[in-house]
Amino acid sequence: MFRGVRLGGLAFEPSLEYDNGNLAVGVWNNTPLANKVPGQSDPEFDFYGTYTFEVQKDISSLVPGYTLYTYPNAVKGNGFYQATFEPNLAFNYSISALKLTPKVYYDFVLKGPTLELNAAYAIPLKDAGTELDFAATVGTYEWTDAAADTTPSVKNWGNYWLVGVSAPFQVNKDSKLTVGWAYTEGSGNYLKQGSTPKVSNTGAVGRGVLSISYAYTY
Repeated sequence: MFRGVRLGGLAFEPSLEYDNGNLAVGVWNNTPLANKVPGQSDPEFDFYGTYTFEVQKDISSLVPGYTLYTYPNAVKGNGFYQATFEPNLAFNYSISALKLTPKVYYDFVLKGPTLELNAAYAIPLKDAGTELDFAATVGTYEWTDAAADTTPSVKNWGNYWLVGVSAPFQVNKDSKLTVGWAYTEGSGNYLKQGSTPKVSNTGAVGRGVLSISYAYTY
């Protein structure tokens, strides 16, 4: 699920990230294992980076970043891009255990912005050796060139939201296992080409997503 749109079913998603001070760069992969959606995320490699500027110690920060989305097997003749580039800017603000992050993106290939608000809240579970990390997201986007090699261009716009919770378990000092569940849904999602009437994007649906991840840091 990406911004309320289903791109596949069961998937394997390895990632590798390098952190040095306030800098983070990495690559994330999505390889669907079941219920593949033709032309989408099969596979997908995203190259990203961020840099954190502290505004007020332990309270607020400004984080510019970027994501280069790549789809090696995408067929442009079928309307799919092989790569898109999306810089972004986030502002983090913490109120005790609550973290709020408004974020703006702009995709230079799809030609349009995404506006997003994220919230995160952690509840310690000391006796269990973990915590509950709650997360919520609401967003909207509007792209004016959503399909490759089409004339006139295809517009796509829609809204989405997500709520979820995860629990990390420290395996040892270098690794941890995290189990999470989230529900995400897309709404008001339409496609429109030229002067033709808009049509609903059938990929915009609601889904519950279970995730199990293992992270090793060295």
